[in-house]
Amino acid sequence: MAAEHLLPGPPPSLADFRLEAGGTERGSGSSERTGGSRGLRMAKFLSQDQINEYKECFSLYDKQQRGKIKATDLMVAMRCLGASPTPGEVQWHLQTHGIDGNGELDFSTFLTIMHMQIKQEDPKKEILLAMLMADKEKKGYIMASDLRSKLTSLGEKLTHKEVDDLFREAGIEPNGKVKYDEFIHKITLPGQDY
Repeated sequence: MAAEHLLPGPPPSLADFRLEAGGTERGSGSSERTGGSRGLRMAKFLSQDQINEYKECFSLYDKQQRGKIKATDLMVAMRCLGASPTPGEVQWHLQTHGIDGNGELDFSTFLTIMHMQIKQEDPKKEILLAMLMADKEKKGYIMASDLRSKLTSLGEKLTHKEVDDLFREAGIEPNGKVKYDEFIHKITLPGQDY
């Protein structure tokens, strides 16, 4: 029964995200906890703090205070909130919602797009795919020297000092082997909160 709530359905609407601090749906006039399973499902994905943070960022780009931002501002707003969409992904999100490059989107659409983007961004999966591409013989590991070479020459290039720091934090010897599962687990752990 609980598994049916995880099945994909239509894109969420603003009502799926809006929760008052007390946990009741806005505008419902009732004190029930978010009416319907969809409200509960969305509440699991976005906390009230996240919604507030998204609204604050959205408001910065809503220059005329009409409850809409320009499609051209979408990528910057998403990146300000920690998402990493490519231009192609932003275009796909806009097309999915029937918005052209010169159009506008409301906060409900923005929340839906952010939810979809964050859900698809999985750092563990991305790191694993990159490591699998580097491991031509499918041994389950790559040499630290090969990983260093990739990290300093591809994508968002790291400096040698950044790689040294990463290796030190992950407990990797400079000439050792890097096993995917251990490496991914170590580098995706949440940082210490001091």
